Amino acid sequence: MKRTIAVICGGDSSEHDVSLRSGAGVYSFFNKDNYDVFLVDIKGLDWHVNLPDGTTSAIDRNDFSFLLDGKKKTFDYAYITIHGTPGENGLLQGYFDLLHLPYSTSGVLVESMTFDKFVLNNYLRQFGVSVAESILVRHGEENNITEEDILSTVGFPCFVKPAADGSSFGVSKVKAFPQLASALDKAFCEHGCAMIESYLEGTEISQGVYKTREKSVVLPATEVVTSNEFFDYDAKYNGQVQEITPARLAPETAERVAKLTSAIYDILHANGIIRIDYIIGKNADGTDKINMLEINTTPGMTPTSFIPQQVRAAGLKMEDVLADIVENQFS
Repeated sequence: MKRTIAVICGGDSSEHDVSLRSGAGVYSFFNKDNYDVFLVDIKGLDWHVNLPDGTTSAIDRNDFSFLLDGKKKTFDYAYITIHGTPGENGLLQGYFDLLHLPYSTSGVLVESMTFDKFVLNNYLRQFGVSVAESILVRHGEENNITEEDILSTVGFPCFVKPAADGSSFGVSKVKAFPQLASALDKAFCEHGCAMIESYLEGTEISQGVYKTREKSVVLPATEVVTSNEFFDYDAKYNGQVQEITPARLAPETAERVAKLTSAIYDILHANGIIRIDYIIGKNADGTDKINMLEINTTPGMTPTSFIPQQVRAAGLKMEDVLADIVENQFS
């Protein structure tokens, strides 16, 4: 019998609509001859399944079931494509753990840790991963930050971003101290903690990876080229960017990045597809320096997103990649 798959999208963050597009992408990639696939849209307490006839059916949160043609139907697997809460911070994962329903992402601890950029950076730094210097600022404590604090720790220019949640909203590049207050206000609109992070100069790349019991697949990296100040929402979703896959890296650097991507996956004991973003800068001796920016555990999955691009560049098919990920938890 076919497995019944819930492709879960939406969520409660500013990236709700972006997640809907990712959900539609994942839905389109699944081989319907092998799986019964349903889109599940979550927002607040409105959880519903989009049915083939264009109607919806409410999710019973007691067991994550719904009614189809008057009969109760349950899922065998949850493919989570929510960007932000509750699908990228461990909340939904904990719910599915209680229901004993397998899902596509890492577990509660990894999801909550990777969701918090400040925590993640300080954790991975202990394993020798190079990350930007940063200052954590909680809402209500922003007036305690002085210009000297910035200059001595991160310098100018710097980035201000929500410490948790995605990286498409609430991010500002700050070039001078008078700009800091408004940048923090913008970040606090997304989350109660903000992070002031040092500016890393170099080439931005992003690389996907997934592993199963049988294989380790590190996908070709994508180079991000934009004329914007940084890779912001407009660059990501309004076409103000050039994405080059595979990235134009020296072969030795490409190999180092791939090894680091694989190592970080193992350090975290990750599950499913994750995408790691880097800045490739320069050491004092002129060699390439690999700086990790952040980790996306529910990366964008529209046909033009990084992961599908990288899968195509690797000569693979998305339907086979998704099947690998799903079946890995049943074999």
